[in-house]
Amino acid sequence: MKPKEKTVFLFPGQGAFDGAALRLAHARHPQVEHVLKEVDTVAEELFGQRISELLLEGEILDAATILRHPAWVSQLAIYASDMAAFSVLDAHGVRADAHVGHSLGEIAALVAAGAFSVADGARITAERARVIMEAGLGAGRMAALALPADQVRKIIDLVGDELLAVASENHPAQTVISGPARALERVVGIAGHIDAGAVELNSPFPFHNPVLEPLVPLFAQRIAPLVQRPLDVPVYSPILQRLYTDSDVLTECLSRHFVLPVNFAGAIRQLHAEEFRVFIESGALGALGKLVTRNVPRSEATVRSSFALDAKGELALDALLTGLEGITVPTVEEFWEAFGSRLVELVRAELTGEPSAPGPVSSPAPAAEQAAAPAAPAASAIPPYDEVASVVRTTYAEALEYPEEVFTEDVLLEAELGVDSVKQVELLARVTKHYGLPPREAGFRLASYDTFGKVVSLVHANLRGETALAG
Repeated sequence: MKPKEKTVFLFPGQGAFDGAALRLAHARHPQVEHVLKEVDTVAEELFGQRISELLLEGEILDAATILRHPAWVSQLAIYASDMAAFSVLDAHGVRADAHVGHSLGEIAALVAAGAFSVADGARITAERARVIMEAGLGAGRMAALALPADQVRKIIDLVGDELLAVASENHPAQTVISGPARALERVVGIAGHIDAGAVELNSPFPFHNPVLEPLVPLFAQRIAPLVQRPLDVPVYSPILQRLYTDSDVLTECLSRHFVLPVNFAGAIRQLHAEEFRVFIESGALGALGKLVTRNVPRSEATVRSSFALDAKGELALDALLTGLEGITVPTVEEFWEAFGSRLVELVRAELTGEPSAPGPVSSPAPAAEQAAAPAAPAASAIPPYDEVASVVRTTYAEALEYPEEVFTEDVLLEAELGVDSVKQVELLARVTKHYGLPPREAGFRLASYDTFGKVVSLVHANLRGETALAG
């Protein structure tokens, strides 16, 4: 079943992984297990280890901690997450009119459209990482700058390193660059001098960069034997800036992705111009949905997440499915039980000319059920820590033009993210205003709250009427 308006499935790429959400989805939806088994066959063959063991057992990994493992782990984890979300949506009859992938996500977008099997998509993803690992060309990094692409290109020209490149244009005020670590640090430093935010991304390699040019033919050779099938759903490429066709040799196209930039902003604007209005993210965290709302008017885009956890720790996918599946049609017996007495009353009133008794159309619940109904929570209830963290994270991310996933509990706001004290005061004031908290007392020391987690603890403690400890 498709939503009424033209719908796009979005498949995220680098950094789009949430181990807690994946585990919850695995526990609730059998399709996740089926996808992981397919990916496991490739992981065992090429790397001697099942990906499911790392994702479902022991420490719960996130976009940052998964990078402690070999690079292939994060790449297969992102692909598996994208495909697992799609498989659940597909099993519930949710369909899209087009697919769009961001960088690595294009592999999942093509697989979901029928071009390759799930296992072959995992093989493409694994070989994509393996050729870089074997060649030792993965020493570079990627970073997001809160600047438009034309300004970023001027900074790159100023630095003068030919291996620096614009990797992705995400929206008019966010551009991703990739390149050698030292040169990238110089760009970030220049951005800081003009008060533009910059943050390193959770990517193991400098994708979409000329440094990977020598690997293009090797990658193409490795995945060339895979069987390509006709597309069941149109797939729009933010890299090629057009729809794929069945005449495209997809393995060659995917190989060129190593060095070609992503223009996600252009892709979303093009789809919006073609009357696409519903954007469903098939993957973790919901970052692409947020990018959509930065490229088109919020009033003209409905965005839904899948493998993301809300403030209460619930899976966004479950709420999404409930909303798309619509209202359950009752049986005749259920309908008569609920509305029969009222209908009889209305008919009697029509025949006799007497007014019917006032009241709701549905029959009131029995007294016993009314007594058992839980009381509504008090309006003054203190929100849980995770909910406060979600609000603060979104506030900081939107103000700084940073991806939400960089705001981990222990990240240093100034030392690691470059958020100076003036900006921190402004951000804290926004959160304080949001919750209606009183102004800070005299003697408040911002330096005591140097990490994101400490700021959240401060706000949560203030909401409880306590004094937060910097710890």
